[in-house]
Formats: sequence, C-alpha cells, structure tokens
Amino acid sequence: MAVTIYDVAREANVSMATVSRVVNGNPNVKPATRKKVTACIERLGYRPNAVARGLASRKTTTVGVIVPDISKSYYAELSRGIADVATMYEYNIILSNSDKRPLREMELIEDHLGKQVDGLIFMSDSISEDVRKEMKSANIPIVLAGTLDSELEFPTVNIENKDAAYSAVKELIDNDHKHIAFISGPFSRDINRLSKKTGYEEAMSEAGLSIPDGYIVETDNTYDDAYEVWNRLKNLPEPPTAIFAGNDEIAVGLMNGIRDAGLTVPNDIELICFQHSILARAVRPQLTAIRVPLYDLGAVSMRLLTKLMNGEEVEQKQVMLPYQVEYRDSVRRK
Repeated sequence: MAVTIYDVAREANVSMATVSRVVNGNPNVKPATRKKVTACIERLGYRPNAVARGLASRKTTTVGVIVPDISKSYYAELSRGIADVATMYEYNIILSNSDKRPLREMELIEDHLGKQVDGLIFMSDSISEDVRKEMKSANIPIVLAGTLDSELEFPTVNIENKDAAYSAVKELIDNDHKHIAFISGPFSRDINRLSKKTGYEEAMSEAGLSIPDGYIVETDNTYDDAYEVWNRLKNLPEPPTAIFAGNDEIAVGLMNGIRDAGLTVPNDIELICFQHSILARAVRPQLTAIRVPLYDLGAVSMRLLTKLMNGEEVEQKQVMLPYQVEYRDSVRRK
C-alpha cells in the first residue's frame, strides 16, 4: 500500500495540514516540527500526490508539448531543449505527436486542456484557422516554437526563416551559379510557401536571375520523393547547376539521385539545405546547411512559457534567434 499523508501525520503526531505545509515549503512551521515531519517522510518513503497538490493550488506543474513528428531529429533536439528547462523549473511535460495533421492538432490541444496543463508549447509548419481559433480560446499561455505565425497573435520563438532561405540562395549565387532550383516540402505549409520560397525568389530576383519552369518543385517531404526529383531536373532544357533544398532529408534524397546518375556533389552540382540535424553531418559529402539553433529554440520557448505562466511581465513576445550558414562539403568554397 502506498504511504499517505495521513500515515505521515500519524507517525509524526501532527495534523495533515502541518504535513501539507512542510511538503509545500510553507514557512509557517516551527523548525523542530518541520525536522520531525521531514524525518517521518524520509523514513516512510512518502511521495506527495502531484494531482492532489495541483487541485489544491490550481496548478498541475505540467506543460503540454505538441510536435509534428518526434521521430525526426529536428524535433527531438528541439524537445530536448524544452525538457531540460522544464526540469530546471520543476515542470513535467506531456509530449504528443500530431503527425502534421490539423485535425490531430485540434484533438491534442483539447486533450491537453482537459488534462489541466498550466501551459502549452506548439510546433507546426502551419497553423490552420481551426487550430488558431482553438488556441485563442484557451485560458492558458501558449508559446509557438519554431512555428510561423503570420498574424503575430501568439508568443513565438523562431528564426527569420525567409532571411535564412535568402542567405542560402545568395551563397549559391555568389558561387557564380545562374541556374538554381528550389526543392521544397509541401506548399500547403506556411513555412515553405511564405518563408523559404519567398526567400529563394527574392534572392533570384535581386540577382536578376530567371526561374524557369520546373525549377521550383514541391515534394511530399520524403527522401524517396526527393530522390526521384533529380530525374525530372536533369531532363529540363537547362538543368540546374545548384539546388537549395527545403530540409536535409530532401537534400540527401537529391544528392543520392545525383550520384546515382553519375554526377558528383559539389563538383557537378552544388547543394545547400535548410536545417542542420545530425543527418546533414552523417552523409558524405557533408551538407552545407542553414544551422537552426534547435536546442535553443526549445529552451527559450520553455523559459518564455514559465514567465507567462507565472504572470511575469514579458517585454518581447516575438523572439528571433540567430541562425548561420554552416559550411561543409556540398558547396565549393572560394
């Protein structure tokens, strides 16, 4: 049988209210009594009931975290940053996987609210209108981590995704490329359509470069689909000499398609991608990539959420972290 607060009170010969005050760090307990109760707690192995404590304080010290796909190293590293800061501030997290489906995101938000979480961290490539409406009606703080909020309605921790895409394409332009393709994930996702695609187009336009038909390709975000894309690119009237890939999984699919066609990266085709997970470093040649500070995105999101949950004043609710181009072997350096 589990040891209860009643058992501790009886053993220490004090009231249950006194035990509760000791457990919750209430200063209104005599030092001798606190010492006696603490000794009984340790001797009996009593563990406070977190649910009961939450009901009393109206706080559960639990935070919900919704991610698109925890199997991806991108979200795993970001989630680690959340978990470490949550532990530091003595919060538990409930981690849920949305599979990038708006309906599932809705279900998970409702589920977390039903569990009485004190706050929520939400990650997605897009925010549907239904999800936005649900979050706006929630009575808890919500922070978006690595998520584009075009309407700036929620506290957000992110990088300047459009500028990062522009920087990636500019690197290829500065290497004297005039035929640069952009291979993206689904354009139904805001981050691909509004940020990465726009950054690519602005860099090309600023350099006076045209974008022929077939140079912008939408994939389903998988290795296999990206692998097949090269077969289409190589048969264009003017095949690209460089490619900007929307993420590292797409880049690896493209690179293997290029190599299987008898060409090499970077000698024949230069390749740069968004994201910088372990995948970008595991392949050969290693991928030049936009380095997104994944751990920091998670850690700063959780710290921002703790401030909001505690009612602290937050001057900056739209936090932009720095990114950088991580030079590796898929792009030639001058």
